[in-house]
Amino acid sequence: MGTYLNPGSEKFAMMLNSAIYVDKTAMLAELNMLVRTAQRYLCVSRPRRFGKSVATDMLCAYYGKDADCRALFEGRAISSCDDWDRYLGQFDVVYLNIADCLG
Repeated sequence: MGTYLNPGSEKFAMMLNSAIYVDKTAMLAELNMLVRTAQRYLCVSRPRRFGKSVATDMLCAYYGKDADCRALFEGRAISSCDDWDRYLGQFDVVYLNIADCLG
């Protein structure tokens, strides 16, 4: 598990264990439709304090080549979709936090 390349699922797993967690894994079904298309490059943005870090941690856990993280997503909103695990753990993920670069 690296800092920038395939950071893993540890942060997302910690979020799942939090007292307050809102399941936004349904967003993955929308993103899966864009994989291997001309629209595959996208920007996930939200206003301050609206879950950008949670979303990026979820994306890293879902798409990144990591230990099997199927258990993190089973029983979540994404698991109700057909072939929800098609892209699970299939890609190298590069994680850059711009705030760390500015400081």
